[in-house]
Amino acid sequence: MRFQVRLTPKGGRDAVEGWAKASDGTTHLRARVRAAPEDGKANAALVALLAKALDVPKSSLAIASGEKARLKTIAIAGDTAALAARLEAFGEAT
Repeated sequence: MRFQVRLTPKGGRDAVEGWAKASDGTTHLRARVRAAPEDGKANAALVALLAKALDVPKSSLAIASGEKARLKTIAIAGDTAALAARLEAFGEAT
């Protein structure tokens, strides 16, 4: 399963903020981490945050594309139905 995340590094806290719609009509999950975007620290923090929020091991998550961009594609392995339900539970971003 794949989904997109818009990451805000150095965001003051580690949090998943919910789903948002981009101007082109695509949806993405908004997340922020305290880590700075240097040496992959923000990406590692994002993987740890998503693993905790989705209750999956970090090894089941990978950044499929966008490692140096704010908008990232996340690949996750596991029970698709259960993961989809957990992702939907985040709701809309405020």
